[in-house]
Amino acid sequence: MSTIDPPTTERPCLDDGLDWSRFRDLMPVSRRWAYLDHAAVAPLSQPALEAMTRWAQDATANGDTIWAAWSAEVERTRSLAARMLHAPESEVALVLNTTAGVHLVAEGYPWRPGDNVVTLADEFPTNQYPWLNLADRGVQTRRLPTDAGRVDLDQLAGAMDDRTRIVSISWVGFSSGWRHDLAAVARLVHERGALLFVDAIQALGVFELDAEAVGVDFLAADGHKWMLGPEGAGVFFLRREHLARLRPLGVGWGSVAHAHDFSRIELTLKDTAARYEGGSPNTPGMIALGASLELLASYGAAALSRRVIALTDLACRRLEEMGATLFTRRKEGHKSGIVVFELPGGAPEAAAERCRRAGVALSCRGGRLRISPHAYNNVEDLDRLIDALRQT
Repeated sequence: MSTIDPPTTERPCLDDGLDWSRFRDLMPVSRRWAYLDHAAVAPLSQPALEAMTRWAQDATANGDTIWAAWSAEVERTRSLAARMLHAPESEVALVLNTTAGVHLVAEGYPWRPGDNVVTLADEFPTNQYPWLNLADRGVQTRRLPTDAGRVDLDQLAGAMDDRTRIVSISWVGFSSGWRHDLAAVARLVHERGALLFVDAIQALGVFELDAEAVGVDFLAADGHKWMLGPEGAGVFFLRREHLARLRPLGVGWGSVAHAHDFSRIELTLKDTAARYEGGSPNTPGMIALGASLELLASYGAAALSRRVIALTDLACRRLEEMGATLFTRRKEGHKSGIVVFELPGGAPEAAAERCRRAGVALSCRGGRLRISPHAYNNVEDLDRLIDALRQT
């Protein structure tokens, strides 16, 4: 289903003059695995491991006597996340996961009976169930079919009407690898008077996004995939103009402007997205996420995305050469780090298990095999993949 124009050689598309071996050295998983499963749960980077270890040692030896230092590191993570989104820190909240971010919008928006949400039928459950859960409030969820992950903008427009309040879409489809043109979607959504929510978990960290310029209204992403953080540490973004629109959820001591004055009970909410951080954060997780974000920032999203696309282009060619059928559509501007394919003879679960025994990590999704290499992966990892698949 996909054709790719091959370059004259394999190496030039990967040899871009940057020292990717340094990145690889900071990913201990690469010493044992050809790890091609970042769209599932990514391994931690060495800086993330060291950050979590330092926190655990400090917490064991000193308790909360150095809490202020931990808090400063958490704020450093917020700053790095905001820089990644090209947004002010005041528009970024640190949340437990993507689901928590979706719920801030789904449960906080001022719905009225008869309103509707438009999303895609092949979205990950996280981007469907919170919207479907609004049915008892009279809110309809319209699930638009796609063509192997692709949505036609005319069809999207046709699914909307004057009661559509939010369109919720994944930047990259988890089961297709299709990367949507968020700017084009945002223009359409805003022209129709609605707001755009983006589940960014399958792209944020390796693809460039200026959330303000593109026109994203809300965004959420856990850090345990392309951002190389632990589970339970993610980011939520909302445009400042929407801060008063959403009813605050999870309100607690951390939500108010005088957060550390525990004897003063006055519901004066922070004038930033941090109002959604009601209780104590996942401090070690957030500190570890920050360490990985700093590593990614040292390369920059432009270089990371070029590397990831070059690796997946090469993987697609190698897979097609061995007779695999690509489900992922590889069109310029829509490529991602996800490649979904089928082998002759099927049995993807058995093939995945044999790959795992050969030291190659990948996933099965929707009855197909899925690989998702990161920028630290290399040609040797793809060689191991192809060798393992040929043995199946």
